[in-house]
Amino acid sequence: MGLVETFDADALSADDARALAHALRAGDLTVFVDGTSLRLPETARRGVEALLAALASGEPVRVGPVPAAGPRETTTPSAVVGPEFLTTSQAAQAAGISLTYLRNLTNAGEIPVEYRGTHRRFRTSDIAAWVERNREKKAQKGSEPSA
Repeated sequence: MGLVETFDADALSADDARALAHALRAGDLTVFVDGTSLRLPETARRGVEALLAALASGEPVRVGPVPAAGPRETTTPSAVVGPEFLTTSQAAQAAGISLTYLRNLTNAGEIPVEYRGTHRRFRTSDIAAWVERNREKKAQKGSEPSA
């Protein structure tokens, strides 16, 4: 098998995005390879679902291999998928928090932010990492004995 290249997919049309979102909500995910139905292993299925969900949200996506060198994050929350950079609204929605709380977290340095002119942009991986840290904190609080 040859090297896999990175692929950028433009955002779907509004009609295509709605149709894809409807199919995903129905739980219908069948993959055909050369006309043959294929049952994907769990990891591959989750990856395909994440890709399709990002496309269904109307966002462009980038698909490519993960470099083998260096540490690799293996526990990205499935709720945070999509393009490499998110707007403030997209990042707040992905993290399940308000815009104001997200701005406060960035001002406090808890979530990294990049600026494009005067616009804040968030790396999807940074939002996913914050969500995971927040989950871990909540789990630790829940396991502590009450006084």
